Amino acid sequence: MSRFLILIATAGSAALLLGAFGFQYLGEMAPCKLCIWQRYPHGAAVVIGMLALMVPMVMLPYLGALAALTTAAIGAYHTGVERGWWEGPNSCTSGPIGNLSSEDLMQQIMSAPLVRCDDVPWELFNLSMASWNAVASLFLAVLWIAAANHMRKNRI
Repeated sequence: MSRFLILIATAGSAALLLGAFGFQYLGEMAPCKLCIWQRYPHGAAVVIGMLALMVPMVMLPYLGALAALTTAAIGAYHTGVERGWWEGPNSCTSGPIGNLSSEDLMQQIMSAPLVRCDDVPWELFNLSMASWNAVASLFLAVLWIAAANHMRKNRI
């Protein structure tokens, strides 16, 4: 049972990564800085999952859960940036321009990223890709924790 849960959680992170690359390369939607940040924990979860399938250690599913929770947190933060609930990184969002001189405004324009973190390029049911990543990653974290608990209970 725990191996099955680990396999599903690992495949889930791999699927989310493939989806992100599909949007980027097939859908021609360049990722922003926060989108890229959300990918790293999924990559770690895939590596942890492959290792956990070969070496049954209870610690590994907990590390997989930590990776899933990390990307969920980044996705939730990114959702807040997209919705204007809080500011994102300065290198990723646009600030107010009312009191900027023309030189400062030109500098801001020239140093602006090509893809802003506070724009929503795609959404489904009023949830952006970042929001969907957060939701899916929370589900994956539950799978990882269930696998770890099953291993602990059965002392595998």
